Amino acid sequence: MSGRVAGKVALITGAARGQGRSHALALASEGADVIAVDFCENIESNDYPLARPEDLAATVKVIEALHQRVYRQIVDVRDRTGLIDAINKGVSELGRLDIVVANAGICPLGADTGPQAFLDAVQVNFGGAVNAIEGALPHLPDGASIIAIGSVAGFIPGAVDNPVTGPGGAGYAWSKKSIATFIHALALQLAPRLIRANVVHPTNCNTDMLQNDMMYRIYRPDLEEPTREDAEHAFNALQRMPVPYVTATDISNAVLFLASDESRYVSGLQMKVDAGSLLGQPFPAMGN
Repeated sequence: MSGRVAGKVALITGAARGQGRSHALALASEGADVIAVDFCENIESNDYPLARPEDLAATVKVIEALHQRVYRQIVDVRDRTGLIDAINKGVSELGRLDIVVANAGICPLGADTGPQAFLDAVQVNFGGAVNAIEGALPHLPDGASIIAIGSVAGFIPGAVDNPVTGPGGAGYAWSKKSIATFIHALALQLAPRLIRANVVHPTNCNTDMLQNDMMYRIYRPDLEEPTREDAEHAFNALQRMPVPYVTATDISNAVLFLASDESRYVSGLQMKVDAGSLLGQPFPAMGN
């Protein structure tokens, strides 16, 4: 199958690397032009390095290699005015907007991170998604698709909300649970216009958010300086299937389905791409 989103334009936040770049590749390979935004700076409370300008440039290169147009801008998703301005400029250059992928996120773990880590996680993960959707909504036609990236970790008691992961872990869990309820409520409001809103919830995903020294220490607190190899064995504990993590491509496959007309009547879905992580765990109903 090809051209599943041909002629459409997708906004992707956190597009410089990891899942964001993967989503851009998946959508562009199926015919979409892309508005790619990312902060491209570190956040002090977040222990692992975030994307750099050269990462965003690499994403642009990938999209252009697929012969699709791309508008890029470095902007902080916490900056509502700046993000809305970037979206407006992208739409002006590319002509329309049909798909929103609210992907930008951080996971600032560590018992000593302090309350700012909680706020940063909430503002980037949840506030950034709200800002992106608010900026996009005036441009979206009937039948458009909004996709937010959640996380199953927010629904597993103690996974990221515990004394070892600290305030940032609590903020991460809160933000991802809040995305789930927000998107479900938003789907109801947008249904009369045939605009669907859905969430994809990954488990451990093989990106920089997982593959960093802080995460290795969280998974292997028994070791003073655990390596990736040390942590790989512990990563399996979160999934019921015998894998340490899923890949960004696995998440992008779900994003592509939800962005395409194949899902034209799918809305309010909480899609778990989790290798069975939540089997046996309560996954809250979103209400009526």
